[in-house]
Amino acid sequence: MHYDLLIRNALIIDGCNTPGYPAYVAIHQGRIQRIGDLSGATATDEVDANGRVLAPGFIDVHTHDDTVVIRKPEMLPKISQGVTTVIVGNCGISASPVSLAGDPPDPMNLLGTAAAFVYPRFSDYRAAVDAARPAVNVAALVGHTALRSNHLDDLYRTARPAEIAAMREQLRDSLEAGALGLSTGLAYASAFSAETDEVLQLAEELNAFGALYTTHLRSEFEPVLEAMDEAFRIGLHARSPVVISHLKCAGAGNWGRSPQLLSALEQAARQHPVACDCYPYAASSSTLDLKQVTDAHRITITWSTPHPEQSGRDLLDIAAEWNLSLLDTARTLQPAGAVYYGMDEQDVQRILAHPLSMIGSDGLPEDPFPHPRLWGAFPRVLGHFSRDLGLFPLHTAVHKMTGLTAARFALHERGEIREGYWADLVLFDPQRVRDVADFKNPQQAAEGIDGVWVNGVLSYAEGQSQGARQGRFLPRGAGLSEGFNRYS
Repeated sequence: MHYDLLIRNALIIDGCNTPGYPAYVAIHQGRIQRIGDLSGATATDEVDANGRVLAPGFIDVHTHDDTVVIRKPEMLPKISQGVTTVIVGNCGISASPVSLAGDPPDPMNLLGTAAAFVYPRFSDYRAAVDAARPAVNVAALVGHTALRSNHLDDLYRTARPAEIAAMREQLRDSLEAGALGLSTGLAYASAFSAETDEVLQLAEELNAFGALYTTHLRSEFEPVLEAMDEAFRIGLHARSPVVISHLKCAGAGNWGRSPQLLSALEQAARQHPVACDCYPYAASSSTLDLKQVTDAHRITITWSTPHPEQSGRDLLDIAAEWNLSLLDTARTLQPAGAVYYGMDEQDVQRILAHPLSMIGSDGLPEDPFPHPRLWGAFPRVLGHFSRDLGLFPLHTAVHKMTGLTAARFALHERGEIREGYWADLVLFDPQRVRDVADFKNPQQAAEGIDGVWVNGVLSYAEGQSQGARQGRFLPRGAGLSEGFNRYS
C-alpha cells in the first residue's frame, strides 16, 4: 500500500507508560495505518527520525485558550511545544455559553475583553472553532462562573433556585452539544459565595452524559484539604469523575504539605474516579488577587489596565517607587494580572511525579508578559524533570501528557500511537529537548521539538508553522469511568 506519510527509524513512545521501541509508522488519511517494520513501504512524504522519539501529540489538559484558538488560530505557543490538543473552559471560566451585560467579570477577563464573548450557546462556540480551523484540536468544559454571569445579578451571593434551574438548562444544552463537563473556580470572588449546594445541583446534570467535574479548589492555601473534600463530595453526589486543577500547596505557610494532599487524593481514588493536573513550575499566575498579596514571596505584575507600563515589574518595586503599601499598590494596579512565587519546589516535584497527576500548562495567552509555562511547560517536563533530574522515566513523562489525559477526558482515538488512531504526533530529540522560556523572557519557543503532525498533517517544523491548520473541535467521547480505571 502507498501511504501519505512514512516516518522511518523512530523510537516509538506510544503514550501507554511503557518503554520505547524502534519502528516505522505509516499514516494515511489522517490516521495511523501501520506500525512496525515497513522498510519496503512507499509514501508521498517520508521522514527519517534517525532514532529520535516519536510520541503522541501532547494534550494540554489545563488551558485558557478558549478565545485565542479562534482569534489567533496559529497557536504557536502550543504547537511549538508539541501540543496537538488543548482542553479549554477551566477554572469556571469559559467562552461559552456566555451572554454578557457589560465587561467580563474577574477572572473571565483572562479570556479577553467583552468583544471576545460572542457565543451565547455552546454549539455557537463549537461551530466557531471548526470554522477557525486552529492549528490544534480543541475540547471544552463549561465554566460555572460563566453560567453564574449569565443568570445572577450579583456574583457575590449564592444562586437562587430559579437561577440554578436556568444554569442547569444551559449546562445540559452544552453537554448535549459535546462539552466535556463542568468546571468551577470556587477560589475566585465571583464564585466563592456559591454554596456547595449550588454546585451539587449543577453537577447532577453530569452523570447522564458521562461528563466530568473539574475544579480550581475553593482554597489552595491552609484549608486545601477541606476544599478537596468538597470536590470529592460533589463528584460522589453527581456520580461523576473528578479532576482537581493545578493541585498545589500555595503560600509559604503551606509548604511541605504535598504528602497530605496526595494521600487524600489516593484515599478518594479508592472509592471514586479522581485525578489532578499540575504544571511544572513553583510559581502560579492569575489575576491580581488582594487576598494573595504578601511580602512572604515575590509577586510580578504581568498586566495592568490602568498602568500597563508596570507589566513585568515586581509588586514590591512598584510599591517602593509609589511609596505605597503592597495592598494599596495592588488596588491601584487593578484590574491586573500577576505571577506569584508561592510554592515550594519539592511539593511541585512530588505532585508532578504522582501516578494520578497529568500535565497542564495553565498558560494565559492574553498576558503581555506571560508566565513561561505558556511556551515551555511540556518540554520542561521532558527535559528538566525527566532527563536532567530523573524524576520519572521519559515514557512516564510522555504518558502524563498523552495517553493518561486522553483516557481521563474520553478523547476518543487520541493520546496513543496505535493503529487506527488519529495521527497527532510529535517528533523530538530526547537529548536536546528543553524549555527556553523563562521568567525574564517568557515568550520563547522550546528547543528539540523537530516535527508536529495534527490529524496526519505536518503543522510545525524547523521552528515555524507549516502548511494548513488541521485542528478540529473534539466532542466528549464515551467511557469516562473506563478511562479512569484503565490507568489506575
